[in-house]
Amino acid sequence: MTKTARTSRQPAKVVQLRKGTTLEMVRLACPDATQATRISESFGLPVLDSDGIRDLHERLIVETATSLSEGLGERAMQIHLQRIVGAYVGSAHGAGQFYSRAVTEARDATAKAANDARDEDLDGPVGFDGAAQRKREFAADMALQSHALRMAAEGAIAAYEQVVGERWKPFERPIENPGNAVDRKAAALQMEALG
Repeated sequence: MTKTARTSRQPAKVVQLRKGTTLEMVRLACPDATQATRISESFGLPVLDSDGIRDLHERLIVETATSLSEGLGERAMQIHLQRIVGAYVGSAHGAGQFYSRAVTEARDATAKAANDARDEDLDGPVGFDGAAQRKREFAADMALQSHALRMAAEGAIAAYEQVVGERWKPFERPIENPGNAVDRKAAALQMEALG
């Protein structure tokens, strides 16, 4: 009978990744061009040139990459643009989340103002807007801001694809100290000392 040598295998280490913000997340949080135009018209705000914002940011990043091309290698350019595009996407996503909270507050204030039995939610004195109106106007301003940043991010992504030659995806970095393994080891040692 032959003995089979058994090798002890170390369990594979699972590395958790911190997920980056994607363009899809931005699109879910920020108004599109149609909604931004409708908001602008409803609140008497300027109608944004969505395509112009997108195109300008695309050209800006392509021209920046062209001016850096002699000093940066291909991989360095990719890393540099990855960071720039990530900043645009992150900024747009943050603005979109802020816009969503502003809309929620405006809806709540408007619903409260519709209740005639609540004195604290009534409109302000003549010539001044009530709290609900101010919240709706603030939400409209945030809608345009988040839309403008969305279009800038879309332009940056288009530029990345043009310069690098591949589709942009967010950088995912490993989460440091997943599960606080050191804390668990320290706790086990402390419990062992306690008996």
